[in-house]
Amino acid sequence: MTVALARRNAIFAIASLLAITGVTLGPSFARTVGAAGPDPLQGIHRISHVIFLTQENRSFDTYFGTYPGADGIPMHDGIPTVCSPNPLTGGCVKPFHSRRDVSAGGPHGALDDAADVGRNKMNGFVRQGLNALSCHRITPACLGEGGVDSMAYYTNRELPNYWRYAQYFVLADHFFPGAASWSLPEHLWQVSGWSALCSSPTDPSTCTNNLSLDNSYTGDTPHNHNFAWTDLTYLLYTHHVSWRYYVVPGQQPDCTDDAEVSCGGSHQNSTTPGIWNPLPNFADVKADGQLGNVQAMQNYYRDAQQGTLPAVSWVVPSRQVSEHPGAPISSGVAFVTSVINAAMASPDWSSTAIFLSWDDWGGFYDHVVPPHVDRNGLGIRVPALMISAYAKVGMVDHTVLSTDSYLKFVEQDFLGGQDLNPATDGRPDPRPAVREENSQIGSLLSEFDFTRKVPRGPMFQSPHPHTDLVGN
Repeated sequence: MTVALARRNAIFAIASLLAITGVTLGPSFARTVGAAGPDPLQGIHRISHVIFLTQENRSFDTYFGTYPGADGIPMHDGIPTVCSPNPLTGGCVKPFHSRRDVSAGGPHGALDDAADVGRNKMNGFVRQGLNALSCHRITPACLGEGGVDSMAYYTNRELPNYWRYAQYFVLADHFFPGAASWSLPEHLWQVSGWSALCSSPTDPSTCTNNLSLDNSYTGDTPHNHNFAWTDLTYLLYTHHVSWRYYVVPGQQPDCTDDAEVSCGGSHQNSTTPGIWNPLPNFADVKADGQLGNVQAMQNYYRDAQQGTLPAVSWVVPSRQVSEHPGAPISSGVAFVTSVINAAMASPDWSSTAIFLSWDDWGGFYDHVVPPHVDRNGLGIRVPALMISAYAKVGMVDHTVLSTDSYLKFVEQDFLGGQDLNPATDGRPDPRPAVREENSQIGSLLSEFDFTRKVPRGPMFQSPHPHTDLVGN
């Protein structure tokens, strides 16, 4: 199949998927992109477009626990040698293969992170999951797959697209969320390297460290969410670097109460501050006149089509396409594939790096003890993929990485190394640590092959591959 034909097939697949997100594309999108020539830039600056695509609530072992060459589920002759105690039976539940398209997961707040890690024994997953389901006595529902869902794992037969991205690009098997907590702290971390609450909506000095953020968003109205500390967009703005934050309209992927496993969800869109859209509540975004950079998801596909993607993009899903337990995995895979296909079909592909990760572990089992770098984390391990025309082929990166590594990459590429440091960034705040300078957390640079004279071509996939997933 020629590259041009592959691009056309990918474009048609993208258009068929976009009904999920309510996005439409004009006929001008169905065009081919010419072959990219050698990039005259050297090293990291060959990357002039960075896309952070964040899905919901999966641990590394859940999705890649049997991936060859990765630090996956400990096994002997294909049988797991690890387990998590079941307080109902007095026994121990081993990780098990699941084909369920819709799973339950477990609670995933800051206290649940600590309980699942269990003094570095990584053995609290079943107990926490049963508690969240109010399973205090033996019933068929509590003993069935739903009751121990946190120990489920999937393989390439259920996740062929994700595994193929790993085979063709880079899989990181020691990537940890910056915050040892749930979605809101982690989404704050992705844009600012900190999770806090502030008594003043504009004064950074009034902010105090807060890893739980129990006073969460209720409905569409933020309560006491005054984010006055400095976020990355402030540095991008002062350095004249373009950015956009693309939001899929619909329901928020998670509950407003991090202790709940399932709920109806609240409305989200690009103009509604929320758990997955925190930037409108940052004082510096307002002061810089940058609220218009938070945009609807349909603009991402337009920008990819026209070759007008900003230097830094964040892409966040709605509940239906998030892979959050309660939503179909297959819908999330379709959405992610459409986002990546659009970037690959874009004139910007040869200068793009896509960082795909999951915001937290979602209560699912993982056997690797998270490194302790400070009082805020790191969180329980999640999958992370790097997709780029300069990605090494089939690399499994064993480096200890975190959300902070993403921030550092942007700072190295676009900001001359200026980091979110209260002593030097021009807008001091009382954050307890500058994570980008922590020696325990590695760099993403080893995942790239910048010696290539010609960038690699795209690798399109169908958003709806044949899988072994069952149910809805």
